[in-house]
Amino acid sequence: MKRAVTTQDVEDRFEEAAMTLRRVPNPPGSGPKGYGCGWPDYVQEAKHAYGYNEVRMRVVPSAGDIARMEEALKWLALVAPDDAKIIWLRAEGYRWRHVCIQAGCVRQTAWRRWVAALKTIENRLNGRRSRSRAKKTADRPVKPRKT
Repeated sequence: MKRAVTTQDVEDRFEEAAMTLRRVPNPPGSGPKGYGCGWPDYVQEAKHAYGYNEVRMRVVPSAGDIARMEEALKWLALVAPDDAKIIWLRAEGYRWRHVCIQAGCVRQTAWRRWVAALKTIENRLNGRRSRSRAKKTADRPVKPRKT
């Protein structure tokens, strides 16, 4: 039996997706080409050859990591674009001050929208409707049709 997804699981998955996206290789020249030369760069001096600069170890994400990242990015479509922006900024590790500036709201409002959006995603993944929508439709009076 599949276990239910919690809000903490959703938050962790977004943080993992942001980390995976940072780890995906993006070598120079892989973006759109502008004006320039088609010839490869060549070494001008011996000091610029291999081994001159400090070695940087880069961990490339696995196919499973990328698949989980893509799944989490699809979850962002379940909430409003402004709320998705708040979720993604928090997943990338931005502080609440920066999130509030980007979202254009105060900290408490940004936090409430973040929690509500995570809860909405959790409910949708577990196959439940969000409470606010269910409550609104249940409280709405039914008008008789005119024929």
